[in-house]
Amino acid sequence: MGRGTSTGGATPPLSSCVTSLQPAGSSNPVALARRETADGITVPTPAAIAHAPSRLGDRAVAGVLAAALLLLPAFWNGFPLLQYDTGGYLARWYEGTLVPSRPGAYGLVLAAAGRFDFWPAVFAQAALTVWVLALVLRTQGLRPRPALLLGLVALLSLVTTLPWLASLLLTDIFAGLAVLALHLVVLRGEALSRAERAALVALIAAAAATHSATFAVLAALMLAAVIGACISRVRLPRAGLARGLGGVALGVALTLAANFAVSGRIAWTPGGIALSFGRMLQDGIVHRYLDDHCPDPRLLLCMYRRELPRDADEWFWGSDLFDSLGRFAGLGEEMETIALGSLKAYPWLQARTAAVATARQFARVASGEGVVDRIWHTYAIVERFTPWAAPAMRAARQQAGGLAFTWINRVHVPVALGATMLLPALIVLGRRRARLAPCGELAATVALALLANAFVCGVLSNPHDRYGARMAWLAVLAVGVGASITMQRERAAGPGQLLP
Repeated sequence: MGRGTSTGGATPPLSSCVTSLQPAGSSNPVALARRETADGITVPTPAAIAHAPSRLGDRAVAGVLAAALLLLPAFWNGFPLLQYDTGGYLARWYEGTLVPSRPGAYGLVLAAAGRFDFWPAVFAQAALTVWVLALVLRTQGLRPRPALLLGLVALLSLVTTLPWLASLLLTDIFAGLAVLALHLVVLRGEALSRAERAALVALIAAAAATHSATFAVLAALMLAAVIGACISRVRLPRAGLARGLGGVALGVALTLAANFAVSGRIAWTPGGIALSFGRMLQDGIVHRYLDDHCPDPRLLLCMYRRELPRDADEWFWGSDLFDSLGRFAGLGEEMETIALGSLKAYPWLQARTAAVATARQFARVASGEGVVDRIWHTYAIVERFTPWAAPAMRAARQQAGGLAFTWINRVHVPVALGATMLLPALIVLGRRRARLAPCGELAATVALALLANAFVCGVLSNPHDRYGARMAWLAVLAVGVGASITMQRERAAGPGQLLP
């Protein structure tokens, strides 16, 4: 998940933390207390920040303004933004059932927030985002200036999809926040208080419970961290690894608990392999499998193989045939059988198409997919289960056709892809310059997360802009942090001096 330290280097290993307080002769030593992390970066201690009364008001104002910036799309809309899948999450509590790719956890959040037109949900999403970003800045050794946090949020609000995620009643905002939380507890935990570490572990668990793809990405990052710690010279703090693994494990428990609260049975969220059937259908693998194995009395789709569409979205969400055959309830087991059978029958074809799907997903980062003005299923769910919120929903600009992302994506897409291309440079600089080492670790975490997300969503589901956009803003954040560190260092060094 981050930059390692070789055994022969001058920088001490991350597992050996050195803590010190440096009053520097101030009349208020607590306010100026600093902690030196294992990689030589001096950061303010949590106690110092908490006991700086002269700045407490400024930080509070900056936090509120930053959250307001993230919620500008919802404020402009007059109602939290909706997406195709919003209704599917909301219905879980009221219908008491589990459906593919809709965990119960976020449904419980929406059910609780529904009484207040769902505003508490987006308020919480924005507040969590600001809090996590503030921790990232602090643990990177940047001065805890309110203007810096507000400026970073303003930048992300202008050039990334972050405010649209925070303003949307959907789980996507938690994917990026969970990656940052995992990075903080594993690699930067020594710069955090015990309460902050515990809260971040709880956030990891909650985020993992909101969507199976988010859980899969977090699990992949922890697997990479454990493998790296075991077979290479990468040194990671054992306490950090334990916290990360604990957060992911708690995510499993929370998923099962939330699904039990919704459905009355202990079960993982359905979908899984059956959803990968759609990608294989689109890649022509399903047609080939049926041609090679039909007639087979065990396969109902043999009778309809000439009628199967070549588009996964059309099959799952717009096919009368899929509906007439019982959708996931009627075809779930058969789709899993075909998907697993084709993996065994055509391994090289599967590997090639999986690589193509991963690459396609990696490049798809446009904002606003599914945030449209004709989402009848979501409208029907809101009107049926939370009718008091329906008038405000209907009056929102989104439902009047006031949203268009064409011009927005002329900024978001090139910025996201450009920042992603800069991540390798940040990783290299982090290995060569001690002051940029934490930023290099952040860039490495983000790069691994983007790759894992592209594989999980592109191969196990199907490439969509929505899946890429929910993570792409992390690359812009990493580049912004690197630029901020460099500018702070230049100001500290003075004009005409070389930076180490």
